[in-house]
Amino acid sequence: MNKFEKVSKKQYDLDAWGGKHMADYDDIKLPHRATKCSAGYDIYATIGFELPPGESIKFPTGIKVSLDDNKFLMVVPRSSLGFKYRAQLDNTVGIIDADYYNNSNNEGHIWVKITNDSKRGDMLVVNKGDAIAQGIILEYFKTDDDNADGVRNGGLGSTSK
Repeated sequence: MNKFEKVSKKQYDLDAWGGKHMADYDDIKLPHRATKCSAGYDIYATIGFELPPGESIKFPTGIKVSLDDNKFLMVVPRSSLGFKYRAQLDNTVGIIDADYYNNSNNEGHIWVKITNDSKRGDMLVVNKGDAIAQGIILEYFKTDDDNADGVRNGGLGSTSK
């Protein structure tokens, strides 16, 4: 089953740096599509911020995603932020594998790191609760001779340890 969920309150509080500027746990919005033909599920900012050109910010979203074994979540910036501010994810495209969900390291908590790459000097202003990125669930295929048997424990770089 493919489904977005909140991480536990304990995990969110652990990741929320003390939380004074973060969304309250009860206010975390689960991703959803804006229209019946939207490919992407909007992912919302749990923090409000002003981001000068050339600066980056990383924050937890409070969400995780349960996916069928043959699917992944591709995370990209909202198109409007790219057009207006050249805002981009620092990893260009986020790939959330199915086995990231509920891993023992962080419950599969999805984070976003975004950079304002404005060439015009525009300040990127995001309010808590604004759509900041979008996630698209995609199917993938394996080679006939695939024999992967590793077990994930963590996020960035965890499969190369």
